[in-house]
Amino acid sequence: MDNRYRIATIPGDGIGNEVVPAAQQVLERAGSHFGITLEWNELEWSCEYYARTGRMMPEDGLETLAEHDQIFLGAVGYPGVPDHVSLWGLLIPIRRAFRQYVNLRPVTLLPGIDSPLRDVPGGGIDFVVVRENNEGEYSEVGGRMYRGTPDELAVQEAVFTRRGVERVMRYAYDLAGRRAGRLASATKSNGIIHSMPFWDEIFRELGGEHPQVETSEYHIDALAALFVLDPARFDVVVASNLFGDILTDLGAAIIGSIGIAPSANLNPEGEHPSMFEPVHGSAPDIAGTGRANPLGQVWAGAMMLDHLGHPDAADAVMGAVSHVLAETGVRTPDLGGTATTREVTDELLSALEREVVAP
Repeated sequence: MDNRYRIATIPGDGIGNEVVPAAQQVLERAGSHFGITLEWNELEWSCEYYARTGRMMPEDGLETLAEHDQIFLGAVGYPGVPDHVSLWGLLIPIRRAFRQYVNLRPVTLLPGIDSPLRDVPGGGIDFVVVRENNEGEYSEVGGRMYRGTPDELAVQEAVFTRRGVERVMRYAYDLAGRRAGRLASATKSNGIIHSMPFWDEIFRELGGEHPQVETSEYHIDALAALFVLDPARFDVVVASNLFGDILTDLGAAIIGSIGIAPSANLNPEGEHPSMFEPVHGSAPDIAGTGRANPLGQVWAGAMMLDHLGHPDAADAVMGAVSHVLAETGVRTPDLGGTATTREVTDELLSALEREVVAP
């Protein structure tokens, strides 16, 4: 088997330039023990690139990415460049061109981290959010009229297709069947009269094809409350693009820090490269200070290894993360520590050696 992979690497902006190199070191070390070679092709696409060129990536950027096995992204966004420019100029075109219709975000309370929630024991939060990643509320349909006048208006249309909803729900049902067998759906059909009843109907239809999966439906406001009040009830949650985006930021908060949360933009069929990134942003307020938490990027890298078919290497990386958090006390400031990005990375490398030699 050829275990050599070409990875398009986009550190992006701010702390992306600090956490991506840290994660690369950890992944390369894991690869050296499991016979995996990662060939990194670094691309300078970022808000700084936009400031120079007027584009977030070159005109042939998608063609360049298509030549790679996977995409490893740091963070995008910087003061002076509007967020909608950076998002629609880079991330969303990548997600859509490569049919990365599943955004997979684990919400797991790692060993050694105390949740800000009361009375949550270690391991008491362990679920996955499957977010629809290509359509829904994040559509380009709409516009603005009469700008700058008292009659100015803005129209934004959500787009839900049967094909798009079915494929993300089938992924979620299959994932729940491999986990604890529970699938919750985020909806708001009492207030959103067309798209959400449509979402609910398809969810119930597919439930008939998966009788082994226990299903539940929650309005998004009640679901957000239950993430806080009773997170242990969840196993897999499937949600639309907007609902999934909001829920997973809340999920990151209840597991201790958005700095540790990972994300995978998946093309499940493997016809195109998938993209792996942390949930956190570019954090310009701490960029360059050496205080960025690399764990979200490392965890995203572990998800990439698993997606490439190397769960043993992914488990070793996550074992190292768990060891550092539970046993060493070495943590960045967002987790209540004083360690630098470099110090956490060094501890991860040492812990990884421990993981791979353990019987």
